[in-house]
Amino acid sequence: MTVVVWITEGTWPACVDAARTRVPQDAEIVLLYVAGAEAPGAAHGAFAGLLGRGHPGPRHPGAGWGSDPGDRMEELASATGEDLLRAAAERLARPCTVRVAHGRVEREVVAAAEGADLLVLARDGSRTHRGPHSLGPAARYVLDHAPCPVLLLWPDRVPER
Repeated sequence: MTVVVWITEGTWPACVDAARTRVPQDAEIVLLYVAGAEAPGAAHGAFAGLLGRGHPGPRHPGAGWGSDPGDRMEELASATGEDLLRAAAERLARPCTVRVAHGRVEREVVAAAEGADLLVLARDGSRTHRGPHSLGPAARYVLDHAPCPVLLLWPDRVPER
């Protein structure tokens, strides 16, 4: 049995706890963090366009001219993901595989779940109301396109209404 656990900043403890208590001991667990491409992509585009014009690398290296800020944003996203995955693996307290993916978050999660027996994720929308607003766009896409069964969790207490 292979289980993919989607690790995100606000909901990872609930997902890891569910995997720890609900997944058989002999299952292969993959902890997945996806670094989104939207913000770094915008920074790359801005640098290539207006911000990057006329500022070649060698002229003002101390001021950062010539350095694409999108590269640094990608590095920071990967580092954040690695930190979260380290904490998640420690909380899981059993053998697992950790993976950082880059790209459109929802598509990367669906791709990672290909061939898995279960995908674990938490609601990423409103935590104060039940219903469709408790799912954000990424989780909604993943639920609609997941190639395997999905365990959907509340990251906190279930709202009363």
